[in-house]
Amino acid sequence: MTRIIHHPTTDRLRSILFGSRAHRGVVFTIALYALLVAIGFVYLQPLLFMFITSIKSPGDLLNPMVQWVPTELYLGNYARSFRVLNYPQTLLASVLISVTPSLLQTLVASVVGYGLARYRFWGKPIVFLLLLITFIIPPQNTVIPQMLTYRNLGLLGSPLALILPALLGQGYRSAIFILIFYQNFVSLPKVLEESARLDGATDLRIFITIAMPSALPAYIVSFIFSTVWYWNETFLTTIFLEGGVTTLPMQLSRFAQAYENLYPPGGVSIFERLNEAVKMSGTFLNILPLLVMYFVLQRWFVESVEMTGITGE
Repeated sequence: MTRIIHHPTTDRLRSILFGSRAHRGVVFTIALYALLVAIGFVYLQPLLFMFITSIKSPGDLLNPMVQWVPTELYLGNYARSFRVLNYPQTLLASVLISVTPSLLQTLVASVVGYGLARYRFWGKPIVFLLLLITFIIPPQNTVIPQMLTYRNLGLLGSPLALILPALLGQGYRSAIFILIFYQNFVSLPKVLEESARLDGATDLRIFITIAMPSALPAYIVSFIFSTVWYWNETFLTTIFLEGGVTTLPMQLSRFAQAYENLYPPGGVSIFERLNEAVKMSGTFLNILPLLVMYFVLQRWFVESVEMTGITGE
């Protein structure tokens, strides 16, 4: 019987390259980072292309040799887009329309999710069925009854058309946030609430002091996703707010017409007319607040996504 002798140097080299039970090898690490870089480039390439195009001068746009590296940092596109979008006013309106309903919707969804997770009552399966129906049915199928109802109540053109439904748990995609909180509160150990009740705590105090702090990851995830969806929703927002409030996405949808009104074709040079760089700068200004919000909350957002799947007793 032939006995295989392993040389220490060979084993050490094999462990460094291909890893062992204790650590990953160099080959695996390089392959992993190469895959992550490739995936990151696929997602970031459109954003980089948008930003680079937005800082190109008219001469760079007409020069086929200029692709990824402009010859100069040209901010004239942003100056014109800033004026066309009426940026300060529309940004304030966008924050009002997106952040306020998101805060209310997150709070109400947590209350509803806690009630479904912790209390037994008649018709509970029916409530779950109705939640799933509101999530499955496209909002385009219910927009006409909503619009007629809001018109009768005098809410069309007012931010209350978005704020009141969020306050009543019927905001954009409220069902998914209720289910997120339901899953979070179901996993909360009941012994914590039972101990609090033995100490004389009321249901409201238990919810505020025990349930809410434990559901912090769900609050962060729900708030961020709700804000993004309210921000990007243009179909329903345009119908409910047309003539009253103008947000950045709404103004961006009519960017070409607004640009032509401010810069008539016959009154400006060919280099100041609407071009691809101006469109890209307007689009970048539209998504810039969301990018800032994500970078500020990135750490808590990633941790919250990881923790929302934790199960307990």
